[in-house]
Amino acid sequence: MKTIDVTIVGGGMITHDLILPSIYQLQRTGVVGKISICALNTPPLKTLKESPEICQAFPGQSFTPYPALTETPDRNFPDLFKQVLAKMPPRQAVVVAMPDQFHYAVVKEALLANQNVLCVKPLVLKHEQAVEIEKSAFERGLFVGVEYHKRFDRRSLIAKRQYGLGHFGEFVMGEAKMIEPYYYRFSNFQNWFTVDKTDPFVYVGCHYVDLVFFITGLKPVEVSVAGVKGKFPNGNEGYLWANGRVRFENDAILSVTDGLGYPDDGAGSNEQCLTMFCEGKGKTGMIMHDDQFRGVVHSYLEGIGCASSHYNYINPDFYRLVPWEGEGFKPIGYGFDSVAATINTIHRMENEVAGLGDVPSLAKRREIIQAVDRKGLIATPANSSINELVVEAARISILHDGDRVRILYGAKPHVELCRG
Repeated sequence: MKTIDVTIVGGGMITHDLILPSIYQLQRTGVVGKISICALNTPPLKTLKESPEICQAFPGQSFTPYPALTETPDRNFPDLFKQVLAKMPPRQAVVVAMPDQFHYAVVKEALLANQNVLCVKPLVLKHEQAVEIEKSAFERGLFVGVEYHKRFDRRSLIAKRQYGLGHFGEFVMGEAKMIEPYYYRFSNFQNWFTVDKTDPFVYVGCHYVDLVFFITGLKPVEVSVAGVKGKFPNGNEGYLWANGRVRFENDAILSVTDGLGYPDDGAGSNEQCLTMFCEGKGKTGMIMHDDQFRGVVHSYLEGIGCASSHYNYINPDFYRLVPWEGEGFKPIGYGFDSVAATINTIHRMENEVAGLGDVPSLAKRREIIQAVDRKGLIATPANSSINELVVEAARISILHDGDRVRILYGAKPHVELCRG
């Protein structure tokens, strides 16, 4: 089984906290070969290279940085990723870990360079862009996965199976919450998480809209989102809080509250939860995921982590580094499982078509892509583009002070602002 090379575009928080450790582990297990990371400038690359946590967990492993670390930290290279992708051997893997508004351009460039793609959520901010990516990738026989990692949470997988068996009834009313830490405001978020670009509903609320769709199969048909603006430390204005209401095709309603404001002194790393009430024959069913408290509590002698907190609700399920039978530590959790699922799928596809001619190779690639689309576990442009409709509708709504926006399906799905 030949390995695949991986280039990560983006060197920020998600690359440090999830993407790079996951790719390093896949390198250990013979799935990934060479690893490259391309960023706007050298400071985030230097941070990744020198991260005590990553170095301790993955001794002896490294990556090729672009730009080179010898470049001055104040020099930016906004288009360097294009050169890096163009130099890659064809049909490897590109991980897009950039702010939301840059996904479309980077994914398009990766496909033009004949590369498979894993993109952090949401894939893009407009439905027509998702359709374009789906068609472009399928024509080339390239796989595109979207990192909606909550699909891989065991709680979600259990709920999806039981819902499909009819054990809950039909979803009718629910609420979800994801409040990210206050210290995010002091990160690079303050440079891109601005009013004109994105908001908390689009950034993290999309996880729970996708999850309800994943569990139930119900399509959203109407969205309204109201936001509360505030200033980042650098003076930029952003939506720091948002509340959305999503109506589904069966008239079910999901309320979603999001923000960048979980207290740094709080016990959890964030607050997140989902409750779904369902109607059955003569009775009701319920799904409740209290995701910020997983039954584990630690109290440390000294504060650890970005918030330097002492008393912690520990989530062992999303991502943790733990001892294993090899050197260093290994990542576990549904965050790692989600990254690994797409990279392993790309690896399997490339090995299954090895040695085939151009025509049978393309046919086999398309067969594998369509099978993953139908399975619906890994999010792809074909099976998750309702999310692009939702975020597109959400952006229109929040910029119109919470007005309702309809999602219309049919031959050409689109969104439409409700008047009156």
